[in-house]
Amino acid sequence: MNPDQCYTHHFVSSSISYQQTSKSKCLFIHRWFKQHDYLEKLNMQAILNASAAQEEFIKELLVSHGKIPILVHEMILVEIWKQNVFPILCQLQDFNPKSTFPLYMVIHHEATIINLLETVMFHKDSCEAADDSLHDLVDYCHRKLTLLVGRASRGDCLTLDKQTDVSSLKELQEQNTALEFEISLKALSVLRYITDHANSISVINRMLCTHNLPCLLVQMVEHSPWSRYTSGNTEKYIDGKWQKIPPQDHLKMSKLDGQVWIALYNLLLKEDCQRKYDFNNFNKNQLLKLRGFLTEVLIDQLPNLVELQRFLGHLGVTDPAPPKRDLVLEQIAEMWNNIMRDNSGKWKAIAKYQVKETFNPSESVLRQQAQRLAQTYNLDVMENMLPDKPKCGACGKKATKRCSRCQGEWYCHRECQVKHWLKHKAACQLMAEGSEKLQQDLDIQTSD
Repeated sequence: MNPDQCYTHHFVSSSISYQQTSKSKCLFIHRWFKQHDYLEKLNMQAILNASAAQEEFIKELLVSHGKIPILVHEMILVEIWKQNVFPILCQLQDFNPKSTFPLYMVIHHEATIINLLETVMFHKDSCEAADDSLHDLVDYCHRKLTLLVGRASRGDCLTLDKQTDVSSLKELQEQNTALEFEISLKALSVLRYITDHANSISVINRMLCTHNLPCLLVQMVEHSPWSRYTSGNTEKYIDGKWQKIPPQDHLKMSKLDGQVWIALYNLLLKEDCQRKYDFNNFNKNQLLKLRGFLTEVLIDQLPNLVELQRFLGHLGVTDPAPPKRDLVLEQIAEMWNNIMRDNSGKWKAIAKYQVKETFNPSESVLRQQAQRLAQTYNLDVMENMLPDKPKCGACGKKATKRCSRCQGEWYCHRECQVKHWLKHKAACQLMAEGSEKLQQDLDIQTSD
């Protein structure tokens, strides 16, 4: 077996899952920490394999061991915890944790899972392996995109500031709010992949009739939450940060723009979808708004949209036949409802229980958690996952020596390092100072 696959087998062979061992009260047990560690490594490995167009063994093993539904369940459980338990924790007057690090790990867990799902759901067999949980995943994506559109319509641009210090509950709340933005963007990609592959009439019915996703996506085209205009500059959210877009690229389609248009294409032009969707006056008027955005520049970048343009032109002058009212035994998304039903009225009790048992760890437990995180993001471990060996920062040849200060740049010989120093100096100092500050923060938190 490839050594890189060991993380997957730790996960797929373990019995650690909320479905099997716990309710919300037991969310933050020691074994949960270990599973989060495995999921982080699975996520990193899956992204690296997909980026390098290598064999995606992470996806294969998750599918073959039936773990996609468990990932969906965990993600929804953390989502519910963040909505119902976390706000109570922050309001408890007697809750003054030595460190907010354990809380942050729970908040970040949802982002880790949606990242992993974004990578694996690109493939049709992952959607098929999701089975009934695909209904729950559609509901999850709908919730996230509804919040995203609502914030965009109010002019809110929420992002995760990578430099935010999480030393207080208030700052942690702000980071949680900002992280929701990135999670919602990932949910958009996941939804697009579902529209690519879903053939189940029940899933299609849920997307078109229950949630009316075409109209929601029209609002996303209108408001474009990943674009903003500040200080006379147009910015787009690309690769996890806001980037200034030069004037000549203002009309260039971003990846997120493409995800929305492809999802609309799938939902409106697939034969099964057209039979199920109700093109009533309201829906028709909303969809016809898209004609103003389907410019020649846009269609040149995504030529398939000419078919959507043609369909909308036909829709504007005709009244489509009403949807066929076939008998559909619709499956119900159970995960959210079951968790809410089992814990309704217990949120405050759960919060108090977790304050006592989970979020006030001893110094030794906190140090252990910090060490586990450091091991997860250890440079040697991450480099072992890389498909390509490091290259010299100066000449591009295979490198074996690393900058001893920042540990972030590689060189083949001492001569190349000296030659490259003037270019590397500023970045080296920044990375070294960041690492030193992180270590100081960890030392302070574990010594309090």
